[in-house]
Amino acid sequence: MQRKQVTVEELQFGMFVAELDRPWTETPFMFQGFHLRTDQQLEALKKHCKHVFIDIERTEKPDRRPPPAQFKIRGQTKYAEQVKVEVEYQAAAAVFSRSVAKVDELLKPVSKPGGVLEAKDVKESVSQLTDSVVRNPDAMLLVTRLREKSAAAHARALQVSIYMIVFARFLELAREELELLGMVGLLQDVGKTRLPAALMEKNGSSLTAEEIELYKTHVQHAFDILSATPGIHPRLPPLSQLHHERQDGSGYPKGLKGDQIGLYGSMAAIADTFDMLTAPRAQGEPLSPSAALSYLYKERGTGFHSDLVEQFIQCVGVFPVGSVVELNSGETGLVITQNLVRRLKPRVMIVLDAKGAPMRPHKILDLDRDPKYTPEEPYRIKRTLEQTKLQVDPKELFI
Repeated sequence: MQRKQVTVEELQFGMFVAELDRPWTETPFMFQGFHLRTDQQLEALKKHCKHVFIDIERTEKPDRRPPPAQFKIRGQTKYAEQVKVEVEYQAAAAVFSRSVAKVDELLKPVSKPGGVLEAKDVKESVSQLTDSVVRNPDAMLLVTRLREKSAAAHARALQVSIYMIVFARFLELAREELELLGMVGLLQDVGKTRLPAALMEKNGSSLTAEEIELYKTHVQHAFDILSATPGIHPRLPPLSQLHHERQDGSGYPKGLKGDQIGLYGSMAAIADTFDMLTAPRAQGEPLSPSAALSYLYKERGTGFHSDLVEQFIQCVGVFPVGSVVELNSGETGLVITQNLVRRLKPRVMIVLDAKGAPMRPHKILDLDRDPKYTPEEPYRIKRTLEQTKLQVDPKELFI
């Protein structure tokens, strides 16, 4: 490897940034080494570093760089945290519970031919979710990560909707775009209500070739339902067809490639896949959030938009909200808020002591402040655990 030290002012797009002048964990960058391709990456480097080391061998020549994206992936709307997660959690839980019940009711009519949605009710539900996410996104993410396995079937659509809103907030998109993307996440799978119940109850790996093709028709069903719904946002029907498209053209229904999928479709593909991998399921255990993020990162550029995957990982974090973690003290905790700069130091609520006994009241540690569990050693996260390793009653949090 041939490395060269350059100042951040000397950086050019296509260079491979191999090393910084400070630890990676003290910066917002999720990965140790990356090609410099976006203005956002350059701005972050200028903010946190004076110089970097580039790998000359891996630096791309101008004619080898991919063509610039035809859409911007960041907006200009700044969102400040309005309330602490402890304050917003109860409000978020109430909104989520009401939304689960309401979504279950409003989707019932579309299971029959000719049935349509009540657009006003859909918008009202998404607007309330957006209000909470705008105030504090970690609170709603924590609520949804702790949802029970017995939650209503439509709760997954609600979860995707929330991921879309949170992701859009992180990308600084305008408020109206947050709501539109929330509706995309909520309704893009509405066509599944028109599929045979026996098909939806089967494990995906056991579907026959004919059943797979039948399953894929849910995309067209969603388009038809949304197109026939009075008062629905006119962009919703075409946007509902994009979440199964893939960057290399291997997706469906149209086999779109790259920028043909657009910003919203590329976001929907990422959010939908992340939730599919981490959601409670009838057969087998879900992946941990960190394992699901690793899958997305591995598939970036082929399955999913590269820059958006990296943005999504920054959005949900190395230790996503709701992750179960074991600390070096032996205690078990729940990640309750992100740290977007010092990514390995989120806020953690200790739920079990070192002997595995429930801890009440719960102890909250802000690892960013380097609290110590012995006079010499600060707390740190030792490893992540499977979600099933910790049973938490959501009602007991922040009381």
